[in-house]
Amino acid sequence: MSFAKFAQPLLLLILGMSAIITARPAHAQKETILHKFRGGSDGETPFGLTPDGKGNFFGLTGLGGVDGYYGTVFELSPSGKGWKETVIYRFTGGADGAFPLNATVTFDSWGNFYGTTFEGGANNLGTVFEFSPTGSGWTETVLYSFTGGADGRYPQYNLIMDLSGNLYGSSGHIFELTPSGNGWKLQVIYSGGSYGLTMDAVQNIYGVNQSTAFELSPDGNGGWTPTVLHKFGSYVQGYFPMGGPILDKAGNLYGTASEGGAFGYGTVYKLTPRKKTGPWTLTVLYSFTGGKDGGVPLWPLVFDAAGNIFGVTDDDGELGIGTVFELEAPVGKGSYQEKTLWDFNGTDGGAPGGGVVLDSAGNLYGATDNGGLQCPDDFACGVAFEITP
Repeated sequence: MSFAKFAQPLLLLILGMSAIITARPAHAQKETILHKFRGGSDGETPFGLTPDGKGNFFGLTGLGGVDGYYGTVFELSPSGKGWKETVIYRFTGGADGAFPLNATVTFDSWGNFYGTTFEGGANNLGTVFEFSPTGSGWTETVLYSFTGGADGRYPQYNLIMDLSGNLYGSSGHIFELTPSGNGWKLQVIYSGGSYGLTMDAVQNIYGVNQSTAFELSPDGNGGWTPTVLHKFGSYVQGYFPMGGPILDKAGNLYGTASEGGAFGYGTVYKLTPRKKTGPWTLTVLYSFTGGKDGGVPLWPLVFDAAGNIFGVTDDDGELGIGTVFELEAPVGKGSYQEKTLWDFNGTDGGAPGGGVVLDSAGNLYGATDNGGLQCPDDFACGVAFEITP
């Protein structure tokens, strides 16, 4: 099996971290651990949570499951005073897929959810899958197996879905997957990968790769017109953007650069459209110092109704294993103010992956790739958590 061969630097960073156990300083916020993954058949290295709209969360683990290796799909449900974890599927490493890496799942309006595996499938080059609810559980359908040709290989990161039910993702290229007869048809719509995609109300797609932020606009003939919005290359402004962008109501893009900034530990940035043609304007909202505020932000952000921004850092903080942060929206012409909501200490998690999701009460939910219980492979297995204001 070729997991180690194809793991990227991000995954190596995640798996190379050992849990750190120490006392935690006082925090105004409260963390609740929803589940500590145990490795083996239970799964390990979860990559974020997705709500189903019914009070439950679903997610993927990159490892664990069958032979403790190929990854799992899990559900977390409220149960009395706590939460119950159910492993609803264990990938076998064959035609059904293997290693769902660096991604959460995407729900449609009928209660089905979708995702990708890095390997497995008909050619062992990755899959796009669907899970559909049945009376007794869930049924997996592999919608597409990558061939390693023009369609790419080893898909990662989140899928997005348009109003017609088409799926979009990254396999080294940006692909569109469309229902066609009794199957699905894939076409490449952009020759270049992305670390995450988002879509606006008129179905333009936005993404980032190692050096650019870009837009893909439907051309009316089934194709797409690419536009480079910004080229990352300034150390002070941040570079290597790995967190997929998000949009505000005015059409501005927000994201994270994992390196650079004023202190070298990454930034949160805003891209503002130009009124005429040309690059968008980048504004650095915050530069991480690598201290108590954390550093190396790798994952997408989320807004609350007041315009505050929430996210996670993968590294640093007081103990070097990640934080959950808030950027409080400015008043008038002021600037965003950073607040560290949680600094992981190893026993309660480490290296939060996939970003966080926000409920209507302002609680944040997510998962860490590391920390928690020790796994059979000597790495800590990760946790699912809630941060309460």
